[in-house]
Amino acid sequence: MFYALLLVTFVVATAVSWLSVRIFSKPADVILKRIIQDDIYRSWLTYLKFALYVVGISAGVRIYQLEQYISPQDGKKEGQVLPLNAERWTLEVYRTIIETLQGIAWVLLVYFVVALVAFVIVRIVEIWRKSKTDPNSQP
Repeated sequence: MFYALLLVTFVVATAVSWLSVRIFSKPADVILKRIIQDDIYRSWLTYLKFALYVVGISAGVRIYQLEQYISPQDGKKEGQVLPLNAERWTLEVYRTIIETLQGIAWVLLVYFVVALVAFVIVRIVEIWRKSKTDPNSQP
């Protein structure tokens, strides 16, 4: 039963990560294309997708919490192992979805904050270059 739960949480975390990557790929692509005006932005986008999968799956499949279903609660050999009933399955699948989304949300928050700062820097450099080349323009 434990192996089935481990497999189900992995599949659910992977599916949620895949859906999140599909939803945020286009906005991330547009932002990177604007900030990095070179073909290398595709490599950065590939890395971002990889990071979203890794963080999403590792946040969703919580090995240390799933150990409670195979190890005794009090750390002794005679302790009780939590039973895997339908309620616990439902709770674990729900936790997997929520934890996966939380992990991905943190990665995207950091990405978009850094991208916003980079965008502001790019705009400042563009305005500065334009004012250097066009002496009649006013800042």
